[in-house]
Amino acid sequence: MPEETTSIDYVMEKASGPHFSGVSGGTASGKTTVCDMIIQQLHDHRVVLVNQDSFYRGLTTEELKRVHEYNFDHPDAFDTEQLLVCVQKLKSGQNVQVPIYDFKQHHRSSDSFRQVNASDVIILEGILVFHDQRVRNLMNMKIFVDADADVRLARRIRRDTVERGRDVNSVLEQYAKFVKPAFDDFVLPSKKYADVIIPRGGDNHVAIDLIVQHIRTKLGEHDLCKIYPNVYVIQSTFQIRGMHTLIRDREISKHDFVFYSDRLIRLVVEHGLGHLPFTEKQVITPTASVYPGVDFCKKLCGVSIIRSGESMENALRACCKGIKIGKILIHRDGDDGKQLIYEKLPKDISERHVLLLDPVLGTGNSASHAIELLLRKGVPESHIIFLNLISAPEGIHCVCKRFPSLKIVTSEIDVALNEEFRVVPGMGEFGDRYFGTDD
Repeated sequence: MPEETTSIDYVMEKASGPHFSGVSGGTASGKTTVCDMIIQQLHDHRVVLVNQDSFYRGLTTEELKRVHEYNFDHPDAFDTEQLLVCVQKLKSGQNVQVPIYDFKQHHRSSDSFRQVNASDVIILEGILVFHDQRVRNLMNMKIFVDADADVRLARRIRRDTVERGRDVNSVLEQYAKFVKPAFDDFVLPSKKYADVIIPRGGDNHVAIDLIVQHIRTKLGEHDLCKIYPNVYVIQSTFQIRGMHTLIRDREISKHDFVFYSDRLIRLVVEHGLGHLPFTEKQVITPTASVYPGVDFCKKLCGVSIIRSGESMENALRACCKGIKIGKILIHRDGDDGKQLIYEKLPKDISERHVLLLDPVLGTGNSASHAIELLLRKGVPESHIIFLNLISAPEGIHCVCKRFPSLKIVTSEIDVALNEEFRVVPGMGEFGDRYFGTDD
């Protein structure tokens, strides 16, 4: 059997650079309204909106002669290569000059551009922003705005007659000949790439609020993950975001709180296990083929910080059959902050990798005392992986500055601690809610 290798980090998607969202949907579906509402709510961040319409190709002389036969809703109508270059520059933190398109003359302004500066959030809006895979792959979030076809047609007529100087007949003719077929052929099929679909557009305040919260969370994670390379936030999906929404709701039943907390805890545990060292191992498959795989780390144990940490033990046992689990109790005695500590740990813990369990990282004081105890027991700092559901930035700063070699794996980083040192928005007293002692 080969020697155990040096730990190779399980690579999760670490946030870097600005947050880039794409907003697509049919013509006049409310995309711009949704973008404006997102920008308004993100007023404390630098946000830029880039319109795909700015990247229409200028029409040639021959195309201008038959402008009523030109399909402006076809992918070939856009200069996707220039769009891609602009987005890549913005993603890398560079300023760009976006072309200005004249919808009445059907050409770009040759002597003027719109300066777009590097920002925290980039939003790309347009009917076909999901069409090109290269552009899609740059997006952190893809949003599709859905609206009834009749509503979209009415909005299109109003917009093109008022803003673009066209008459109603030409708008209707263009819609029937080009817009609707292009929607069916190109826009609607791209809906499958969306991470979230917003029915009713700007009227759907709940969906927009969720999107803004998600972006805010990711922006906070970006900053901390840049500062501390040992902090890992599991890749967020709207399934994970939905479970967080449920367990943070103060009206949720105890049964549902436990059910969805257990699901999230299992995800965190699985990601934490991915950071453990491994050994190479080959096996013979039922087809008599050789499969070059890896073997799990054998010297492993869990340590829960009583009592909230005990809620994470079942998930760890489900992932690691027969694993030893120790316990640490840390109690704050009076106003002087004196810590009384009880511990029951495996005798050979110094020889093991340790998964430290506590669902909420708040101030980081309890976690720091638990980690100090493990270090006194001979556990190398680099052998400790701290698993939690949510973390406050203050707690991450506290733990990572004192213990730069351990790893933290969490499912979300919250906004801050309030004046009572509670995590906000948070989820209350986790142990009481999980074990049913909050009545």
